[in-house]
Amino acid sequence: MQRRVIFNNKILPYGLLAPQLCITLIFFFWPAFQAVYQSVFIQDPFGLRTQFVWFENFKVILSDPYYLGSVRVTFIFAFAVTSIAMSTALWLAFMADKHVRGAGVYKTLLIWPYAVAPAVAAVLWLFIFHPSIGLLGRALREMGILWDYKLNGAQALLLVILAASWKQISYNFLFFLAGLQSIPKSVIEAASIDGANSRKRFWTIVFPLLSPTTFFLLMVNMVYSFFDTFGIIHALTGGGPGKATETLIYKVYSDGIIHLDLGGSSAQSVILMMIVIGLTAIQFRYVEKKVHY
Repeated sequence: MQRRVIFNNKILPYGLLAPQLCITLIFFFWPAFQAVYQSVFIQDPFGLRTQFVWFENFKVILSDPYYLGSVRVTFIFAFAVTSIAMSTALWLAFMADKHVRGAGVYKTLLIWPYAVAPAVAAVLWLFIFHPSIGLLGRALREMGILWDYKLNGAQALLLVILAASWKQISYNFLFFLAGLQSIPKSVIEAASIDGANSRKRFWTIVFPLLSPTTFFLLMVNMVYSFFDTFGIIHALTGGGPGKATETLIYKVYSDGIIHLDLGGSSAQSVILMMIVIGLTAIQFRYVEKKVHY
């Protein structure tokens, strides 16, 4: 029988929880409340005068074609990053799970990109694909391909998608590899004895058993693509050219910090928060039904 730990002091559990609760209140709930509060006001850039306007900021934003364009760019960007990062990580984890020579070095090298800061990752990709100083960028232009992500919006969006996906592959790889190693080898061997080839074993046994890990990573990658890719976009393209890579999180920064539209920026952050909450609820409502625990 496993013994349970009992705290004789009833105040101690609350004291242990207090630091995390304080961090959550200060850095999450308080900024969220401030964003909701400021979204119904129009302020001057210095915050000296405010005017209560109800939902006027939301009406202006939702009728702004530039904002609607950012919504489209964000969904394309999020879908592409999530798909590329998860599928590539799953394939790499499947290969790393095999007994091959030098597997330890192979796994270590795949983990390294996760330790790279987003801005540094953007600079690395800049040195590879810059049309003037980048290795592949110059090679593409020498082959006659008009490569210049600073002028071509589609190329710029493709570049930030690749950079953001590369940054997240290592995180996904760790979880997929741990999930693969937790699958009993006897199950795979029994399927092999029954005559199932490697592809059939993967789709009928391995992938269903990985569904909890896949569902978790789907949630994490969605949040990552909406919020944590700001540094890559800011350092690589700055939202350009022509707002081709301006996602919702970058537009919040651009309107609030650069153009000092505090009310409009706060309304955008509220809308962004509601979009992410809605997507999360949809995934829990429909996608989780296919998860096999």
